[in-house]
Amino acid sequence: MPPWLPEHGFGEFLGERRLSDEQIDLVRQWVDQGAVEGAAADRPQMPKWPSGWQLGQPDLVVTLPAAYTLPAGGSDVFRNFVLPVPLSSTQYVRGMEFRADNPKVLHHASVAIDPTRFSRKLDRGDKDPGFAAMPDDEVQNVFGWSPGKVPFLEPADRAWQLEKGSDLVVQLHMLPATTPETVRPVIGLFFGDRAPTRTPLVIKLESKSIDIPAGQTDYAIDDTYVLPTDVEVLSIYPHAHYLAKEMKGVATLPDGTLKWLLWIKAWDFRWQDQYRYTKPVFLPQGTTLKMHFTYDNSEQNNNNPHRPPQHVKWGPQSSDEMGALWLEVLPRSSEGAAMLTRDFVQRSLRADIAGAEMQVATSPGDALAHNYLAIRYLRARRVQEAIAQLNEAIRLKPDDAEAHSNLASALQASGRLAEAVGQARAAVRLKPDDDRVHFNLGNSLNAVGNSEEAILEYRRAIQLNPENADAHFNLAMLVGPRNRID
Repeated sequence: MPPWLPEHGFGEFLGERRLSDEQIDLVRQWVDQGAVEGAAADRPQMPKWPSGWQLGQPDLVVTLPAAYTLPAGGSDVFRNFVLPVPLSSTQYVRGMEFRADNPKVLHHASVAIDPTRFSRKLDRGDKDPGFAAMPDDEVQNVFGWSPGKVPFLEPADRAWQLEKGSDLVVQLHMLPATTPETVRPVIGLFFGDRAPTRTPLVIKLESKSIDIPAGQTDYAIDDTYVLPTDVEVLSIYPHAHYLAKEMKGVATLPDGTLKWLLWIKAWDFRWQDQYRYTKPVFLPQGTTLKMHFTYDNSEQNNNNPHRPPQHVKWGPQSSDEMGALWLEVLPRSSEGAAMLTRDFVQRSLRADIAGAEMQVATSPGDALAHNYLAIRYLRARRVQEAIAQLNEAIRLKPDDAEAHSNLASALQASGRLAEAVGQARAAVRLKPDDDRVHFNLGNSLNAVGNSEEAILEYRRAIQLNPENADAHFNLAMLVGPRNRID
């Protein structure tokens, strides 16, 4: 059976796959006595494993429109694929089962909802199935898969909503292969019959500042978060790569009581899973959540992919390292849910900024790293710092339309409206078939009072992408008062 990583007694989980101490002693005694074979008549029947879906027949099965061929050699490949969902009405999803058709090259997968269908445009712009990069703001992540993860059904009152017209976008992390490999995973969706009355939220503890010297055996990361409201913890999901060895998740209650959430003494990347508690774990407001992960970057770590060991930093490649602990929680009130969402969004932004700053420090010549950091600064309203990063990104890569367009937004936010128009026009010249840069130019023109030209840019954005809802809205705001809606 798949190995069970969590230690017994440090969190009580459903489906615990472990032998009891008595069973282990019995096996040891049998071995010590020579492992004598028993009577054939006493042999139990072999278990019959289901050959199809583990959760039963899905209500809907979706897959990639066409298989993707992973080239031989090279490095890890991250690629996004659009899975159209043929729905006639909104559905409420209780479960999702991911079937990896080629598990030897699939490192992990994440599934998101794209209600805008923007991902279709990115897919059409790539000659091969799928596309490389997906803007963070365009999708809503709902599901993750990794080797060994067991699918499950949510209670009917905790289903999540999938609206008619939405697409699923699956990001596959694929490992290098010695020969070309075809990949075409399948996803099964299991629907409920009513709208959810309670919506779980996800709290993520993590470090994006991992920096492990070669040979170090006891590198550690920590992260903490103080709950702003009462919650019930439904499940916990740890994640790291090959160097991790021990994982601890604990909660310190306001009265100082320590409550274990998870303890894994011997991490195995190949068998990570999401662990669901037998009963929801209640944690009151003021509880401090803490993760503590340790790593072994020495030759003694048999899982170390580097021989000899190399200096390893945070990153998405399997040869990099990560450290994260997701907790699925259910706030006890709608007010508490709103409070937790607001608080955690800001916390996540601070973590993203720290990671992006480290990436820029590590790779100062990477224009994309400067652009990524600038976007995070803009979200945090650190406008002047964003402008500095975008100027550096453009210096490194003058033909980057996204950097010019983002600089236009930053300049507009700082009140430098004329300069913003200039940068937005530069973005359009560099990438005239991108609806987003036309939309952004429309915004810059509207800000300086040039509504006539702004209308033309919004219309051009809609022509390029009829599903650009923001362009439709801004156009309506301008032409409505003039009765110029076509």
